[in-house]
Amino acid sequence: MRGLRSFNCLPRRCYAAARRSQDLTVPLAGHKTVAPFPPQNVQVSKLPNGLVVASLENYSPLSRVGVFVKAGSRYETAENQGVSHVLRLAANLTTKGASAFKICRGVEALGGSLTVTSTRETMVYTVDCLREHLDSLTEYLGDVSTAQEFRPWEVSELVSRVKIDKAVAQQCPQTGVFEKLHEAAYKNALSNSLYCPDHMVGHISANQLQSFVEDNFISGRMALVGIGVKHSVLRQVGEGLLSVRSGAATPADKAVYRGGELRVHTNDDLVHALIASEGAANGSAQANAFSVLQRILGSGPRVKRGSNITSKLCQGVAKATADPFDATAFSLSYSDSGLFGIYTVTQAGSAREVINAAVAQVRGVAEGNVSEADVTAAKNQVKTEYLMLMENSEVMLEEVGAQALAAAAYQQPDAVLQAVDAVTLDNVVKAAKTFVDGKKTMAALGHHTNTPFVDEI
Repeated sequence: MRGLRSFNCLPRRCYAAARRSQDLTVPLAGHKTVAPFPPQNVQVSKLPNGLVVASLENYSPLSRVGVFVKAGSRYETAENQGVSHVLRLAANLTTKGASAFKICRGVEALGGSLTVTSTRETMVYTVDCLREHLDSLTEYLGDVSTAQEFRPWEVSELVSRVKIDKAVAQQCPQTGVFEKLHEAAYKNALSNSLYCPDHMVGHISANQLQSFVEDNFISGRMALVGIGVKHSVLRQVGEGLLSVRSGAATPADKAVYRGGELRVHTNDDLVHALIASEGAANGSAQANAFSVLQRILGSGPRVKRGSNITSKLCQGVAKATADPFDATAFSLSYSDSGLFGIYTVTQAGSAREVINAAVAQVRGVAEGNVSEADVTAAKNQVKTEYLMLMENSEVMLEEVGAQALAAAAYQQPDAVLQAVDAVTLDNVVKAAKTFVDGKKTMAALGHHTNTPFVDEI
């Protein structure tokens, strides 16, 4: 250990000795300065077959490429509910171009990774690898995203994985209550769960998977997005690998908001409750107002491992009960609709007081009990969170992909910040009134001895 410690100190001592008589702002003699790479913006183009290609060259040694498809759970029908969940788990199965073993072995040999995620609107296939291995990894990416070949015996083996995936999700009360919220809030489309319903487990066939892929995995409904890759290179990938299924995008069924209530009774002492009204579609000015309102009410602690005592929700609820609780606001935006509301977690005995106190805080904002200073602070939070998230290449890929799918374009961060700055006090008050006056949706999970019904709030 002493030898290692002395060795670690050696470079610093030598450097200090070499620079003892020199100004530290002057480069070392003989050191060649390298000109910085010119900054790049996101480039977006559309191929003749309808495929959108978007890229950001950040000169990183790591490349991240994703195939975004409009194939989330909202595109399921009554006959194939749960197919997107099974399809997500089937990403590592044998394709027309490679066996499951070859895909796994090939990705591992190159030190890369292949992941599949899905939301209610999109399914995303992503590869991460060193830049020099991008050509090889994109071949596997093309196989799993456009050359699926579902073999009945492999599909049947997915049943146990579907059950495990559902069981893990059900262990998280937050996941369960948000699933119930969407089920209660919408009549169609966005009401579909991210997970396969119990009555469909083991009943999703290879033919249903193939039919879902052929209907949705077409070039007009896809986007190829890359971070750390040249746009010309990514276009070649799109032209060579993702032009197998050409076709124009068909419009999705519009989500119909209805409002309602779902309560799941458990023996848990805690009650997880969500109260929401219809919000705004993604990218709209009203969605920005809801984002600012969310921060005014409180969206989580600002100090690591700290409390959220500075938020309006927590301050209001603290006056109503002495029991421990948590209260935050949330805003969810989709392509044609959205949900805005509050999320409370509290002891079963104080659920009514906590929920009513939290809703009263939103009502107070709707009545004008908010200042310009509150709005300015909330806008600063929104802008800071957005810029910090954009520093993460994984989040950046998701943001570029979502915009590429929605509008075949990308809105630069400066434009996003300007849109947030444009939110006024009146906009925030109107957003709060939308929640207060709108038809409510409620989802609750826990022991409902003192949980109010939605018409009592």
